Amino acid sequence: MKTSQLSFDLPENQIAQSPLAERDAARLLVLNRSTGKVFHSEVKELVRWIEPGTLLVLNDTRVRKARLFGTRPGGGTTEFILLAREGLNRWEAIAGRAGRLKRGAVIGFPEKVTGIIEVSEGESLFLRFDPPIDEAWLERNGHVPLPPYIRRPDLPADEERYQTVYARALGSAAAPTAGLHFTARLLEELRARGAGIAWVTLHVGLGTFQPIRTENIEDHRMHEELYEVPAATKALVDAAARDGRPVLAVGTTVVRTLESAWGKEGLREGEGRTRIYITPGYEFKVVRRMFTNFHTPGSSLLVLVSAFAGTKRILDVYGEAVRQGYRFFSYGDAMLIE
Repeated sequence: MKTSQLSFDLPENQIAQSPLAERDAARLLVLNRSTGKVFHSEVKELVRWIEPGTLLVLNDTRVRKARLFGTRPGGGTTEFILLAREGLNRWEAIAGRAGRLKRGAVIGFPEKVTGIIEVSEGESLFLRFDPPIDEAWLERNGHVPLPPYIRRPDLPADEERYQTVYARALGSAAAPTAGLHFTARLLEELRARGAGIAWVTLHVGLGTFQPIRTENIEDHRMHEELYEVPAATKALVDAAARDGRPVLAVGTTVVRTLESAWGKEGLREGEGRTRIYITPGYEFKVVRRMFTNFHTPGSSLLVLVSAFAGTKRILDVYGEAVRQGYRFFSYGDAMLIE
């Protein structure tokens, strides 16, 4: 399939630039895969659409202040997004205008910290910091890594709103945005409805937000990301699968975690690494429902939801969402695919 076939027209004013005042006030488009019917609701009414016995699985990763601005030799500023730490002082990162950065270049950062550019690997590079930086330094000097289609500087409010209310395990360079809609009240309502709640961790990195730059979607290669499945989650997912109860993944990161960790004996607990790339024709092993945001054209995330619900159907539904004025992308509205 051509990447261009997963394109759609979206007015710029429907790209959400800020979150709504209340997390669960977002609109919710509900798609029934069996009938093709579409319903319009709100996230705060999610319990209406969840049958008792459903197991919701959420990603409890926490976003670090991974966005840094450094001064290049000779002047000029370059933006970096830190992806993952490797050792004491070496970090994998992506950089704006990376082609200008030569190996061995020394980049200046706040508090007299320098970063030395090391060898690039694909779309990422490595920075060696002197002295080493830690999470406290990032809290003081880093910025919330808002995606580039949010065309404003990060604000203090983003430090809370670009995290899920259940964020726990620090390590992501972007938020698992489907989870941004959930509140403590909504989670309690779901439990009262008879739904189960389980957690996985996938630290969001380049694998999730890397754009597809190949002509054919099948030629795209995913970047590796780290995940963890707790023993309690294995038990809950295995039981739901055994009993024929729906497993609802909250976000594409949860879909990729569950499908990566599924084996002949059910869900594998513990840590793992995944490069899974779910494209149309993929046979889903464990995920039966999906709660997700509206994704960017030609992205691996749009490819994944197309694999789940059908390419034509998803593009038709996205067209309907555009006509109905839904808000798109990270701070936008949501979609439940049954």
